[in-house]
Amino acid sequence: MLKAVIFDDEYIVLQGLQMMIDWSKYGIELVGTATNGYAAIDLVETHSPDIVFTDIRMPGMDGLQVVEKILAAAPEIVCIVFSGFNDFTYVKKALKLGVSDYLEKPITIPMMEEALQRIQDKIQQRKKVLSLEEKWEDSRVELVEKATLDLLLQGDEALPKWAKSFEKEIKEIEAVTVLALSEKCATLPSHSSYLSVYIRNGEEHLLVIFHFQKDCTELWQQLFYWQSEYQITIGSGRTYQKITDAAKSYKEALQALRYGQFMEQGEWTRFEEIGENPNIPGDLTEQQEAIIFYLRTGDKLGLFHQLNEFINKLQSQRLDPDVIETEILKLIYLGLEVAKETGEDVSKITPGNYLPHIEIRRLKTKQKMFSWLKDQMEMFIDWFLHIRQDKKHDAVEKACAYIERNFSKELTLQDVADYVGMNPTYFSLLFKEEMKISYIKYLTKLRIERAKDLLREGNKVADVSEKVGYHTYRHFSELFKKQVGVNPGQYRDSF
Repeated sequence: MLKAVIFDDEYIVLQGLQMMIDWSKYGIELVGTATNGYAAIDLVETHSPDIVFTDIRMPGMDGLQVVEKILAAAPEIVCIVFSGFNDFTYVKKALKLGVSDYLEKPITIPMMEEALQRIQDKIQQRKKVLSLEEKWEDSRVELVEKATLDLLLQGDEALPKWAKSFEKEIKEIEAVTVLALSEKCATLPSHSSYLSVYIRNGEEHLLVIFHFQKDCTELWQQLFYWQSEYQITIGSGRTYQKITDAAKSYKEALQALRYGQFMEQGEWTRFEEIGENPNIPGDLTEQQEAIIFYLRTGDKLGLFHQLNEFINKLQSQRLDPDVIETEILKLIYLGLEVAKETGEDVSKITPGNYLPHIEIRRLKTKQKMFSWLKDQMEMFIDWFLHIRQDKKHDAVEKACAYIERNFSKELTLQDVADYVGMNPTYFSLLFKEEMKISYIKYLTKLRIERAKDLLREGNKVADVSEKVGYHTYRHFSELFKKQVGVNPGQYRDSF
């Protein structure tokens, strides 16, 4: 039901309108009356009415001032003014302010009923317009989501349709970043510096961030608090200035999410942190990427399951033997590249000169090729596991000592991996396996423990933040509270 208020300094007018009008007939509830402008404003703030009836002439603050103040704060309110015969100049001012109607005094019952009917029609029409606008906005959101998904999957081909769906906003977009989420949660709110578009693609939950400025600081801070609140695993691709590179960021985000889920639930993993091997092509199929993942993680069961999937796909396509040979060799050389990530001499994998392209040529049937592929992959992963067992403890011990000496600096996973001579992806997996905690959580725990020592000594929170490697006070404070349960200032004061 709509709410209405009446403002008039004449007691008889107020009483007559309250008693003589059947307000419920028009779906309206009369929630209050006032006899002066100041009381009128208080009434509007208290009841938030849909309709205001007001006399132009009132003591304290006249009706025009009341209308002006009301419409400035809530332009959707329908305002109707009462005017005397000589008030036409005031009426013109009222119409300029945006009043919906005016009634000339003396007010009669038929006059009010006609006005109420006009108001009811106007509000109904406004609701229809708002409904159409909402539907249009919903359809536009769906259009934007569909066009953005096509952009991730098709790249350049989908650009014209995507640009059309974004209309004016496309001129303001500076860059794009894709995030992959472990599950759906409340959408990351858009900001003046970026637009966030949620997309569901099968089992994938994605956020595509379109940046309106090159500085991404605000996004990273918001993302940190958002991820902390919902405790989901996030994988983020790199940020690209070219819109069609969203497809690259999408693929990177999925890789980062996969490694983040393997490492530990409830983390944010950037593609930059898992490390890129420049010798591994960026256009791998999902199955090829899965095979690399299981090799790196030392999951023999998962590896052979994925190999069988790969072989079944090749068989179902009835490909030419040369094509099958090429696809198998591609996997073999990918396996060798992954083996090199350990920092060890891969020539030790097999005795003598290993020439897979020569060996596969001696095989005359598809079945022999597939059997040979499985043998090679088993050889790779067995070597992997052996090397890992031999050097895991020493490499991680060396890394921990390095972290202890340098935790107050800007210390990235890449820095530590370079120090121990490994690919960052391989090192992060090795570190988690040995320490039972991910690298980033180990570093955070170390920094927070040192921060607690410094705070107990009475150091200022800002100084402690700098000393333990956090150059953003807000970030340090949030992390500390998450780990300890109180903010740094409260912790210090308790001692």
